[in-house]
Amino acid sequence: MTSRPVMTLPRADVLAARWHAQQLDRAPGTAAAPDDVTMLDLGVQDTGPDGAAWALAVRGAPGVRPGSLPPTLALAWTLRGAPHVYRRADLADVAVATAPLSEADAAKRVFDASAPLRAAGVAVLDALRTEARWERELVVEPTVKGDLSTRLTQHLPEPHLRWCRSCGATHSYEQTFRLAALQAGLELEPGTSPPVLRRVPDLEPSLYGRLGAEAVPRLDVVRGYLRFFPAASVQDVAGFLEAPVKDVRAHWPDDAVRVEVADAHPGARPVERWVLADDVEHLVGATARVRDAQPGDGAPVVRLVGPYDLYLQLRDRPTLVPDAARAKDLWRVLGRPGAVLAGGEVVGTWRPRASGRRLSVLTDPWVPWDAGLTDAVAEQAERLRAFRDAASVTVSSA
Repeated sequence: MTSRPVMTLPRADVLAARWHAQQLDRAPGTAAAPDDVTMLDLGVQDTGPDGAAWALAVRGAPGVRPGSLPPTLALAWTLRGAPHVYRRADLADVAVATAPLSEADAAKRVFDASAPLRAAGVAVLDALRTEARWERELVVEPTVKGDLSTRLTQHLPEPHLRWCRSCGATHSYEQTFRLAALQAGLELEPGTSPPVLRRVPDLEPSLYGRLGAEAVPRLDVVRGYLRFFPAASVQDVAGFLEAPVKDVRAHWPDDAVRVEVADAHPGARPVERWVLADDVEHLVGATARVRDAQPGDGAPVVRLVGPYDLYLQLRDRPTLVPDAARAKDLWRVLGRPGAVLAGGEVVGTWRPRASGRRLSVLTDPWVPWDAGLTDAVAEQAERLRAFRDAASVTVSSA
């Protein structure tokens, strides 16, 4: 961490810089190819009805459709055990980048699986290697998750296993099962439910041979969080990775510089954050640049992002949504809505409803929407209709 005078930034510039860093200001279809989206360096979470494909589409990626992926992209369980989309050419390096930073990090990432392993004198990383080796051996042809789990149980020692009340069976802990899969050289078949795992062609399994601290800079997950969420804290990054703060701090980029966000929490003192040195210039005056990039009619650039879009995966939630009641609704545990974004600010939420080939978008405005904003939301709803290949779309307010 470098030492230099601390710059103070307004919240609006931080949000505008994140909006730009995540390419939400791109026009539809302007990416050169489906894999021409920088967010793929960190991974695009594939959760929700439209998932990763919609997240890529709203960032200008052409040729992406629900439930499928172009051949240049691949789906794998990685960060937080969630399915993420990456460039297929990057998968070997992604396996390194998304591996734990240390034994302590591995123990934290597998949650309650670590206690029985440690009680039996088994290092968590060794346990993950064991599961990865067996998953590699057992998946020769595409295999449904449940079938792999049943077969895996027959080979794992007792500390690896737990009784699952919901399944009515004994099997591996969920997080160790998921986190071992890419290390075993396995990817997920897009659009399958229950998930189907298959071998990644021509990919040698990593088997935790290298840990996350050895990641190439472009795919380094600590740097990645700072790239896409400039003005973040060490604790923010640790929360996103579900890693110990101590490990994240030890892996902190040398070129990270301190900044303060003056009004991130209304009524509070400035909060200490960090920015990669090369990104400082993108933060200063970011709000004005977003405003200048608006269409000639002055209408805001609007995006309808899904509930698990990267823009909403930040851990400093009050920076994006200072109102506690609205934050609770946006990030509810079950049934999350998507967010209506206008130039980086959340101006409401939305929920899609489908009936046959008819699509409706139910909105909940948080601020008064003028005609320009209302028209921009309708335009994005039409974009969603085309993405889903629905016959029609209607927009209504709650």
